[in-house]
Amino acid sequence: MASWNSIPLEITYQVVGWIAFVSWTFGFYPQLILNFRKKSVVGLSFDFVVLNLTKHTSYLIYNASLYFSSTIQKQYYEKYGYDEMIPVAANDVAFSTHAVLITLIVLFQILIYDRGSQKVSRIAIAIVIAVWLFAAVCFFIALPRHSWLWLISIFNSIQVFMTVVKYIPQAFMNFKRKSTAGFSIGNILLDFSGGVANYAQMIVQSIDQGSWINFYGNMGKMLLSLVSISFDIIFMCQRFVLYPNKKAQVPPKLIEETTEPLVNTSDHKQSETV
Repeated sequence: MASWNSIPLEITYQVVGWIAFVSWTFGFYPQLILNFRKKSVVGLSFDFVVLNLTKHTSYLIYNASLYFSSTIQKQYYEKYGYDEMIPVAANDVAFSTHAVLITLIVLFQILIYDRGSQKVSRIAIAIVIAVWLFAAVCFFIALPRHSWLWLISIFNSIQVFMTVVKYIPQAFMNFKRKSTAGFSIGNILLDFSGGVANYAQMIVQSIDQGSWINFYGNMGKMLLSLVSISFDIIFMCQRFVLYPNKKAQVPPKLIEETTEPLVNTSDHKQSETV
């Protein structure tokens, strides 16, 4: 089993990893708090929440399995070499566990708070059902040969796919409306910081080990950061460059024109009463 060659790099790896955890974790709370204050989930995409739950559940299955299972770790070493380190850290397991719990809380808010006329689309439901049916088929394929490393790599690929799918509706909505009004940029900035820190963590481990197997041995983690950073850049460009938000200002003349008819109507009603 591989070990760290440099204590400073090991400390840096842990620090950067927990920075990614904190950045990604705090990104969940603005929406959660907003729902609680409004006692409403109107304006929140239910498709995003449902797709996000599948994404984070798949990621948790991968992280927890590779981090805790000695059997899967053995299969990893047999494939990539015993001189390599497991590419999943404690902060990865903590993040994915927290993400599943928070997403479940948001789903509970959707059930108890005002939803208006919103509902989950058939497309989102179909995607979720298809993904879990595919995962079930892969499980029964892996079962006879105990190909658990291959199976969790499938879940790793699923979470990457779901990451791409969940971002597309919001990006398209911003483009269609030519506005990002009502869309929190704070979550995007934190998500971007977490993605950069995640990459930095992988780079630190690769430098210490003198090998880049850490990247293609955990393609899901690498692609997760790549997809997240790419969409974050798109959202930031939409917010700050293409469709910068401006507070609506009502001209004084318009206010006068709007209020004047109300006064006349009142006077007319009073005259009719007399």
